[in-house]
Amino acid sequence: MDISDAGKVIAEQMDAIEKDFGASKEHSIGAVITLVEVVGPEGTQLRLRTNLGGQPYRLLGYLVAALDNALEAVKRGSGSGD
Repeated sequence: MDISDAGKVIAEQMDAIEKDFGASKEHSIGAVITLVEVVGPEGTQLRLRTNLGGQPYRLLGYLVAALDNALEAVKRGSGSGD
């Protein structure tokens, strides 16, 4: 399996964060959530990892916020969710 696609997406996200916030001492990375679709002969599996330390209520809140962002992007016609 070539995992470089996931690494590229993560690197692009980190570049975008650096562009937006630079070397700010006032900001730090908080929650990190990765959702990866793995496609194989047996079908599709979703892999989810977080650094939320067993706080499912926070994960659900972030997923709802991500859904809201994605729906707004669809309404704007960008489809990006960024």
